[in-house]
Amino acid sequence: MPERSRARLGQLVGPFLGLLGVSALFAALVPDTFLSIYNFQTVAAQTVIVGLGALGMTFVIVSGGIDLSVGSLIALSSVVTALALRHDWSPVAASLAGVASGALAGLVNGVLITRLRVVPFIVTLGSMGIARGLAKYLAEEQKIDAPAAWLAGVMAKTPEPAWLSMAWGTWLMFGLALVMGFVLRRTVFGVHTYAIGSNEATARLCGIQVPRVKVAIYTLSGLFAGLAGVMQFARLTVGDPTTAIGKELDIIAAVVIGGTSLSGGTGGISGSLIGAFLMSVLADGCTLTGVPNYVQEIVIGAIIILAVAVDRWRQRRPSA
Repeated sequence: MPERSRARLGQLVGPFLGLLGVSALFAALVPDTFLSIYNFQTVAAQTVIVGLGALGMTFVIVSGGIDLSVGSLIALSSVVTALALRHDWSPVAASLAGVASGALAGLVNGVLITRLRVVPFIVTLGSMGIARGLAKYLAEEQKIDAPAAWLAGVMAKTPEPAWLSMAWGTWLMFGLALVMGFVLRRTVFGVHTYAIGSNEATARLCGIQVPRVKVAIYTLSGLFAGLAGVMQFARLTVGDPTTAIGKELDIIAAVVIGGTSLSGGTGGISGSLIGAFLMSVLADGCTLTGVPNYVQEIVIGAIIILAVAVDRWRQRRPSA
């Protein structure tokens, strides 16, 4: 096996063993409920929001950036989708409007980062507040009830037809993960993303249009946040401007736990998806065993620190 492939496989081993270990722990503690088919369907559906957000966030972090606005963009997108449905837009048109609102906000993030040359942390921290405030303004600080039509079934844990086994949203997440994995690994855009994250100055010298690629990356992150917002609307069947508070941290955590380096240059989609499932299994297992929510937050925080520490150790190892 080529060395590069072995390195990628090695990055996935840790998160995958972590997922297996956590699953085995809860399977031993509450076997009847944790190992039920309905619980697997629940975990799969619960992973969709974080999983979709992680697809875009993986590109951002691989490029050496960060996007703190995704949680607010999810709320904004859910509100836009609900408003469109309330004004008699079709579910498809309303969904596209929700996704477009996220992509537009991501585009603005990218332009501000590249044109103003302000670090992504500051720009996306500001846009996090702006998007949340805009969502509250559009919704008049109320939840928006709207006729969800067939969108209500997209996130159903027991889908129709039954042979699908998992929610439509889960299959959509898997399909998009395959596509984005190919884009990141096999296309020029993906190669440029890795190059910018590894060494931005060198990438410029090699002729890569760094600003253009960065704008595309943040637009992509906003697009997936918008899609996650549509899925959030489908799950709740209301547009809620206060939803997904703190979700950006869950999404970043899933990407980091999945082996993507916060320093940029390394990582992949499959690891991020494993990280998203690991977090869902943790949340589900803690709920089933009656573990308080604060313990879950402590455990996730500890896992993030461990994942970053392991990443630092890997980076130092070749020079040791």
